[in-house]
Amino acid sequence: MNDQLTIALSKGRIYKDTLPLLEAAGIEPLEDPSKSRKLILPTNQDNVRLLIVRATDAPTYVAHGAADIGVAGKDVLMEAPTDNLFELLDLHIAKCKLMVAGPENEKPHGHRLKVATKYLKSAQAYYAEKGEQVDLIKLYGSMEIAPLIDLADRIVDLVDTGNTLKANGLVPLEHIADISSRLIVNQHAYKTKFAQINHIVEEFKKAVEK
Repeated sequence: MNDQLTIALSKGRIYKDTLPLLEAAGIEPLEDPSKSRKLILPTNQDNVRLLIVRATDAPTYVAHGAADIGVAGKDVLMEAPTDNLFELLDLHIAKCKLMVAGPENEKPHGHRLKVATKYLKSAQAYYAEKGEQVDLIKLYGSMEIAPLIDLADRIVDLVDTGNTLKANGLVPLEHIADISSRLIVNQHAYKTKFAQINHIVEEFKKAVEK
């Protein structure tokens, strides 16, 4: 269906923070993803549906045209290929920072710095810009453990309150980027469904600026 608009969202904080923006655009989900096993949710508009995906997969669904628009964190977009999609709007939701963190009382390394992260592309770019060679270690979670057991000297991770770092004897050391969720769109869909998509963009803009 040519007029069918599919919006990719992830469960949790992004979904919750996006709901008021959807409402401003006249879109209301008919089911709650936290109570339903469905991954495609209908809305009050027959031609608009929500696709519930992993946060890291939202750009992939949009880039390949499986979703027309989506919401993704800037941290995810910094890591993902951005072919075939546009970043239209900073939604100013799900805010945090991408930072380098390490032990409060850091010991001398005596070797090339080892950095644990799941943000390999961002970390590599950051250290390359500084002209510093480091060994990157890919981890998918529980990053804070790495310096505690000498797997790594430092970590690159998202920091919100900093409480998890503090609880594990780590402190933020260097700021890499401010992170928030962005509205993204498939390039082809932006041309073929411009009126529908632009309406949503304009309503989101008004809601964000309030």
